[in-house]
Order: sequence, then structure tokens, then C-alpha cells
Amino acid sequence: MSAGRLDTVTPESRPAGVRALSLFFAFGVLACGLAALLLLFPGTALDAVWRINPRGHEGFLGMGPWALPLLATVAAACALAAVGLWRNTVWGHRVALGILAVNLVGDSVNAIAGDPRSLIGVPIALALIVFLWRRLRILAARAGA
Repeated sequence: MSAGRLDTVTPESRPAGVRALSLFFAFGVLACGLAALLLLFPGTALDAVWRINPRGHEGFLGMGPWALPLLATVAAACALAAVGLWRNTVWGHRVALGILAVNLVGDSVNAIAGDPRSLIGVPIALALIVFLWRRLRILAARAGA
């Protein structure tokens, strides 16, 4: 099986957990895009979305002009992970693992800095990393990588 071609991936070769994570990363692309649009065009009716995460809004505003490139970078990384996982590729698993590792570090630093809410992300990120790591080993063994 060629892991780089979408038309060669069958539902049997893409486990449900990998499909779910692919959709999760696709949602990340949409969330970053929406946040970027809301920062570019403040004062619209869509600003009500910031009620979900007012601290995030404050954080992005505090970044000034760096917020948009950051959101674009995260969106691009999430898009790569979503496509790579959907295609069940080794590189897709690696990109997703990298994103989750960065998230794990961020949640850990925030928890140490006194934000107890970020503690919930630590075991979730660890569980996802373990899952993807195991899938990556299986996939890499099949691909001979």
C-alpha cells in the first residue's frame, strides 16, 4: 500500500481512532481560521464567539501582530496532520505527534505557572501521544520505514 496516495487508503487501513484524530485536527484548522478572521475584523456579530474563551482573546490581543502568523502556523500544522492522518501516512502521524508534544509542554508549563485548568490537557495529550506512537510503530513497520 502506498501511504502517500489517498485513493489507496481503505477504511480498514485507517483505524477509527486515527480517523477521529484527523477530524479533530481538521477542526483545529477551522478554529484557527475563525480566530484569525475575528482578530482581523473586530466588532462584528461573530465577536460573541470570544465568550467561549475570553482569556484566549486577551492573549491573542496581547500578542499584537504576532497572533496572525501564529494562528496561520498552527492552522497549517493542523491541516498537515489532518491530511496525513486521513491518508494514514507515517509523516502524518509524526506531524500529529509533534503538535501533541508541543501542546503537552504548553499545558505542563501553564500548570506549573499556576493555571490548574491546563492540567486536564496533560493526561489527554499523553494518552493521544501513546495511541499515535503505537499506531506509528505499526505503520512504519508495514511501510519498512
